[in-house]
Amino acid sequence: MALRGTVLAVCTSEKVGTRKTNVGRVRLIPEHGLEGDAHAGPWHRQVSLLARESADKIRAQGLEIGPGDFAENILTEGLDLRSLPIGTRLRVGPEVLLEVTQIGKECHTGCAIRRLVGDCVMPREGIFARVLRGGWVEVGDVVEVVSPGSGKQGDRETRRQGTRG
Repeated sequence: MALRGTVLAVCTSEKVGTRKTNVGRVRLIPEHGLEGDAHAGPWHRQVSLLARESADKIRAQGLEIGPGDFAENILTEGLDLRSLPIGTRLRVGPEVLLEVTQIGKECHTGCAIRRLVGDCVMPREGIFARVLRGGWVEVGDVVEVVSPGSGKQGDRETRRQGTRG
């Protein structure tokens, strides 16, 4: 497993359950998430990450998709995100420190992404994290594992806290 990758896109949206737009650079706020993003807040899924390699599986089905189409905040390349255990800590760029809190999710009914794209890879291969240390993240930044998690459910909050999308 590669222990580092690269940020390909940094995406935000004003509404939950919609595609996000690649803004290129954004500030992450500790215990909150991406500044201006609808999913930000004091819960365990402050930041969503998806690997380009996962999105490519949907692209291989002939669907035209781009960064943010699965409502991911950070699209990466070169790091097998779905294999990271709960509790894994990731450094993103020179400042930001994230902790993996959840692997995959249940899509809410009426998911706009599933309707628009035809399938959603986030429930199977996306990961979610909380922001331990904030700062700026931008396209081209390195994402690296700084400490592996144990994968135990009790490492951090993994329970569902509402259906924010």
